[in-house]
Amino acid sequence: MAGESNPSWLIAGLGNPGPEYERSYHNLGFLAIDKLAAGAGIRVTRPESKALTGLGQFAGQPVVLAKPQTFMNLSGGSLGPLLEKYNLPAERLILVYDELALDWGTLRIRPKGSAGGHNGVSSTIRGVGSENFIRVRIGFRPLHRVGDLKDYVLAPIGRVQLETLEAALTTAVDAVASVITDGVEKAMTKFNRRAEGANEEQ
Repeated sequence: MAGESNPSWLIAGLGNPGPEYERSYHNLGFLAIDKLAAGAGIRVTRPESKALTGLGQFAGQPVVLAKPQTFMNLSGGSLGPLLEKYNLPAERLILVYDELALDWGTLRIRPKGSAGGHNGVSSTIRGVGSENFIRVRIGFRPLHRVGDLKDYVLAPIGRVQLETLEAALTTAVDAVASVITDGVEKAMTKFNRRAEGANEEQ
């Protein structure tokens, strides 16, 4: 299909490869891409630019989906070359990832900005050479006090959160679709209201 060779968007999720990280909080981006791909009938299995990718149609547009296989802190080394390969500007990247500053089950869209302390986003900014890409951030703030946040983000998603995981991922997929069909400003108006009161750290 001609449209598949010329995607209009790169939709990427951040995470770490390997079965030990598969259902961890830090892999919420990967899990959202899996959810989106399943619904759109896209297979994200092709090795390309240090990522697993898949081409297809989503929200009425030709897209390329990507799950960088570089480990989180080197994600930009995959996403920068993918944008270049498909001749897409940074503004056509939608990055989906976990956000510690938001409560579980909440989501926030941002059109651009700093990394906010997220190493995967920092790497993406360096690799892309710009902060002007769209972010869909999935909240996973702990429900209780934890000793080591580094251990927590890499831990398996807790039993309580697993009960609403599919709903959270569905919301993320819907948010990505809204960005594409409605534009980022309207998508923010629709989805960011749900995150109000989450005491988000900027």
